Amino acid sequence: MANQLDKNLEQNAENQKLYKEKVKAQIDKIDARIDEFRAKVDQAEADGKLKYNNMLEELTAKRDAAQEKFDELQNASESAWDELQKGFESAWQELDQSFQKAVNNF
Repeated sequence: MANQLDKNLEQNAENQKLYKEKVKAQIDKIDARIDEFRAKVDQAEADGKLKYNNMLEELTAKRDAAQEKFDELQNASESAWDELQKGFESAWQELDQSFQKAVNNF
């Protein structure tokens, strides 16, 4: 019985580790995409810069919120993991939607 519990705990720990690695890669990817968007904003005409800078600020704020949720997730106890994972997924979805909106409006 204890042996099975140990195996389950090890599997959960491995799943969490893999999830964290996946999330870190996604955050790195969105950072690169935001940098690309920032470069395009810098090249935009003056009248468009204000609009795009506002979008960029929104993206950056949502990216920071997603990072904060990820940081909480990294330090989560086993009992808090599922709830914090849901919070991160929600923050990530908001970030992704905002990024798609910004790209479509550019």
